[in-house]
Amino acid sequence: MATFNVSLGRKGPGLLARDLARGGDDQINAVVGIIGQVRPDILVLNDFDFDHGQVALGLLAQQIAVVGPSYPHLFSLRPNAGMASGVDLNGDGRLGGPADAQGFGGFSGRQGMAVLSRFPIDTGRVRDFSALLWKDLPGAVLPTLNGKIFPSQAAIDVQRLSYKGHWDIPVRLPNDKTLHLLVSHTVPPVFDGAEDQNGRRNRDEIRFWSLYLDGVLIDGMQFEKDASFIILGDLNADPLDGEGSKQAIGDLLEHPRVRDVKPASKGATAASVAQGGGNKTQLGDPSFDTVDWNESRTPGNMRVDYVLPSVDLVVTGAGVFWPAPGEVGYEFVGSNGDLGSHHRLVWIDIE
Repeated sequence: MATFNVSLGRKGPGLLARDLARGGDDQINAVVGIIGQVRPDILVLNDFDFDHGQVALGLLAQQIAVVGPSYPHLFSLRPNAGMASGVDLNGDGRLGGPADAQGFGGFSGRQGMAVLSRFPIDTGRVRDFSALLWKDLPGAVLPTLNGKIFPSQAAIDVQRLSYKGHWDIPVRLPNDKTLHLLVSHTVPPVFDGAEDQNGRRNRDEIRFWSLYLDGVLIDGMQFEKDASFIILGDLNADPLDGEGSKQAIGDLLEHPRVRDVKPASKGATAASVAQGGGNKTQLGDPSFDTVDWNESRTPGNMRVDYVLPSVDLVVTGAGVFWPAPGEVGYEFVGSNGDLGSHHRLVWIDIE
């Protein structure tokens, strides 16, 4: 099982499908090469543009099949990214900008989520919480500025919780058991002001999963107390470093139904030492990092991508595909995060 923020979002609808069809794109080739080496049975993609016919997703699956596994089962839903809200959601006094969409984006479907699977997906039982309003999440902490709701009550009345989406996807395994993929890609807790709009939203998007695992009734649905699951995706929060809520991600990692096996790599440690910058003052173990960010603009590399199994699953291996210089596959990641995706594929093996 794996998650991979492939960073394949494009600037307009249809452009990703075009690039996939043309071939010869170094970024796409690096992503395909990584997936072909790791060969996950189930793969969650973040930052992959959505189209209604799954044209781009189908083209990617075809290219992966040439060098790696075949994925007969594809799944995606329209994300909140780029979905027009009709309201000024960022308080800049203008309508129709990318920050006024339910999730930041200049067009509907920008940088969505998708699943590639060797095993059948029970599409009739998928739960999509993407339409849940932020204010309706139990215990939601909404943005305020100078003691007032930000940016307006009209905005709060339509603002969805999910930056991209929150999905519960049942997959039928070969032993006839069901494994629930709990998939999301949360908003980065930065790029805002004193109102902490993105920071609070990121916190509550992560809290969603803790509440769901607790059996809290959300949007009229409740998660089964004995279900097997894996939480997968880019949660944009490190448990020790950066600006995300340490409480929210910490509570999820320590949830009694979750096992955090701490996937690691040698390449992450090597990159932290070589790149320096904010990496020098971080509190976390650099071997757990999953993203190679530009040190001139960020606090350094962090752990933000997660594969978190339920405690009933038997985990036999785990890792982050981040080869160190000289290791197999280093040519797919390079030295500074600019080749392929700046995120790394995170995987676990289960019996």
